[in-house]
Amino acid sequence: MSEHGGRRYLSEVTDLMQRILSEETEPVQAVAEVLAEQIRADRLVHVFGPGGHSNLAAQEIFFRAGGLMHISAILDGGTLLSDGALRSMAMERTPGYGRVVIEDWQLGEQDVLLLVNAYGINTALIDAALTAAEAGVRTVGVSSRRHAEDTAPDHPARHPSGANLHDLVDLHLDTKVPIGDAVIRVDGVDEATGAVSTFANAFTLNWLMLSVVELLAEDDRPIPMWRSGNAPGGDEANARLLSRFRSRVRML
Repeated sequence: MSEHGGRRYLSEVTDLMQRILSEETEPVQAVAEVLAEQIRADRLVHVFGPGGHSNLAAQEIFFRAGGLMHISAILDGGTLLSDGALRSMAMERTPGYGRVVIEDWQLGEQDVLLLVNAYGINTALIDAALTAAEAGVRTVGVSSRRHAEDTAPDHPARHPSGANLHDLVDLHLDTKVPIGDAVIRVDGVDEATGAVSTFANAFTLNWLMLSVVELLAEDDRPIPMWRSGNAPGGDEANARLLSRFRSRVRML
């Protein structure tokens, strides 16, 4: 029975990632070109995932083996589960909180910001998007269009404006996460299990990073990338470039 459940879950996850791959090729390429230009200009790419598990998306591509050194994660304690799960949910629903975070990072017209959230509706996320736009930041949303559009306008997680992330950003990648996130039904159990949003976010973002690396490789210049500190020569390889980023990437 356990193996059967694993096969069902694997099927759901792989089907979702296949849909993303099939339907988001052009949007991923468009975003990759923006990020590649940013890195060619030696500017950072910021990523913020306000929401309990959406923070994992920002961590997924930050300080990552094989990842780009120009990625700067905004890891604000307010919505991190490590500071309390119920507190995290309350903060992501607090009007003005996302504005405070973005203003604190002092982003401006030369910056690019990836905003990642499974559902694309929460208050902190929408405030972050609005604040970034006001500051002239180029914004990229990574969220589920379906989830946002199918969520009731009066849902308590929503921003007071009722806005959806995909309607506010300059560019958007649709992760296609279904309402409720969990996708497996077990007989006799009221709630579905087997959430998929972390897979969807991680696949989409890592595909995006790979696409950026492919574009940068065309320049025939060294690309600042992290090597695992647990791999042979990892510490030494990272140390050769660390001075370029340590004072610029806040969370280092």
